[in-house]
Amino acid sequence: MGMGNRSWDEWVAQYSASHTNTVNRACHTVGIPMIAISLLLIPVAVFRSSWWTIVGALFVVGWLFQFVGHAFERKPPEFFTDWRFLFVGLRWWFAKMANKV
Repeated sequence: MGMGNRSWDEWVAQYSASHTNTVNRACHTVGIPMIAISLLLIPVAVFRSSWWTIVGALFVVGWLFQFVGHAFERKPPEFFTDWRFLFVGLRWWFAKMANKV
């Protein structure tokens, strides 16, 4: 099962193929979980307003890592051509942590 007409393995393979630079891969390895954690913390921030700073910092710095990485890769992020790649990054990260990409 995947998204649209592709399996998750196909999405992750394409994502991985466009992230081959060592610096870019390192930036994504750090930045992707920062963004994911920031999104998971939004419900906490709704009830504890002091957490918005943490949520915002994680989100912004996570995205900065992504774009710095793509500067080293010398190509734009995949989601510029297909928005569905916004959902592939986290899947790629888990595959990378499991040494599958």
